[in-house]
Amino acid sequence: MSRAEAPAGRAVAGRLGLSLLRSEVGTTFRRWRTLALLGVLAAVPVLVGIAVKVETGDGGTVGSAEGPAFIGQVTNNGLFLVFTSLAATLPFFLPLAVGVVAGDAVAGEAGSGTLRYLLVAPAGRTRLLLAKYVTVVTFCLVATLVVAASALAVGALLFPVGEVTLISGTTVSFGEGLLRALLIAGLVAASLTGLAALGLFVSTLTGSGVAAMATTVGLLIAVQIMDQFPQLDAVRPYLFPHYWLSFADLLRSPVSWDQLLRNLELQGWYVAVFGSAAWAGFTGRDVTA
Repeated sequence: MSRAEAPAGRAVAGRLGLSLLRSEVGTTFRRWRTLALLGVLAAVPVLVGIAVKVETGDGGTVGSAEGPAFIGQVTNNGLFLVFTSLAATLPFFLPLAVGVVAGDAVAGEAGSGTLRYLLVAPAGRTRLLLAKYVTVVTFCLVATLVVAASALAVGALLFPVGEVTLISGTTVSFGEGLLRALLIAGLVAASLTGLAALGLFVSTLTGSGVAAMATTVGLLIAVQIMDQFPQLDAVRPYLFPHYWLSFADLLRSPVSWDQLLRNLELQGWYVAVFGSAAWAGFTGRDVTA
């Protein structure tokens, strides 16, 4: 290939990659299963908000020990429903949805017989796998924002909003509180990228979407259980959900960055290890379906 042809070839490959990514994202978010998952996630803040409103309607209080973190502050400021809903969905509902989408990413195509047709496209296996992973990460972000947006709307409708008293006791403006909520949503989405890579790796190992989804969710539950045992203290800091709830440190002034950065570093390692494993297995796999 001449020097003049090389940039043209890269440009064509780039356009093919973007076209493939748009197709993958569009296909994923048009599926009824994806829309149903997002609908369930959007319903969680509604249920939490109504439950708190009913519980406190006669002047009662909701103790933070009886529910998700921050639930005691919801009645004073509806913005705390965002933090409460993210804390309530992060241990199970959000990762379950991500596990379903990631597990089905490659295995679902193989099971339906469409994977070999995708591989005929000139984009190649590496770009296809990368498009699949970016699509799952996009779902992580969209799912998290759906929870946050639903919680913000319900919180503003059912409870007063205004200045935000952080868990460190400092009071900030509603605008700054809203900005912190947006940062927390981004951090929660980033916290799911390790699970997304793990699910994609599992998805490359089988031709059954159901089996890949079940395996990914099963691993999620097993790791969550392991993270609860103090006897495994030597292992727990390396489990991908261990620092998930560290996003609460963004509600301190000054912000405590230690566990936040550890979480991001840990997710990065999971993405690197399982992303590489998925690439190695998928690029060398003999696809017959």
